[in-house]
Amino acid sequence: MRKNIVAGNWKMNTTLQEGVALAKGVNEALQNVTANCDVIIGVPFTHLASINGVIDSSKLGLAAENCADQKSGAYTGEVSASMVASTGATYVILGHSERRQYYGETAEILKTKVNLALANNLTPIFCIGEVLEERENGTYFDVVKAQIEESLFELSAEDFGKIVLAYEPVWAIGTGKTATADQAEEIHAFIRGVLATKYGEEVANNTSILYGGSCKPSNAAELFAKPNVDGGLIGGAALDVESFMGIVTAF
Repeated sequence: MRKNIVAGNWKMNTTLQEGVALAKGVNEALQNVTANCDVIIGVPFTHLASINGVIDSSKLGLAAENCADQKSGAYTGEVSASMVASTGATYVILGHSERRQYYGETAEILKTKVNLALANNLTPIFCIGEVLEERENGTYFDVVKAQIEESLFELSAEDFGKIVLAYEPVWAIGTGKTATADQAEEIHAFIRGVLATKYGEEVANNTSILYGGSCKPSNAAELFAKPNVDGGLIGGAALDVESFMGIVTAF
């Protein structure tokens, strides 16, 4: 049975001290509720070890926002999957639209990152999604299908079963635009169908697919009520404890 998940993605926000305080706030809030979903925070590399020391890992998962496409070596400034795992993090966000757009991450690079993450017992939260032009010209199904096939479809069914997908309508991130709940359900159902064709119904039905486009406390319940939307990858709202918990408790 697939899991409901709410994952925060802090992006390049908070100093170490601010991040520790925010993580403590989320951790404390979770002690007072029964969350009907798994809760994860994705934080900058600099914060991982410190935050791992102040949260209850039975209630709050910890993710890195990226990892390198190399095991180790002379790659100044990079952080490997094994380094991420050594901090106590158990998830890693890969393929985020900002990484693809600003840093030129290709399907091949992401395939390597996924394999390195899995080899280090990290659960990849793998992001897919189309830009505005692709949404408007009607190619978005093809774009999303290709992103999945080119980076993930060489995985065995067993390894694919360790992946969490996050669909990001790139045109709805930070723009104030939001895909309607019906639009989200349409593409999530399509994604599940793509997975079923490759790996079978059981794997497809057990894969969590998160929605990653301007999910807020005000629209989370409507989105999460859709049968193929298993939670959210949360940006701005994850930087405020009350807003983030408003999304967590929408389940």
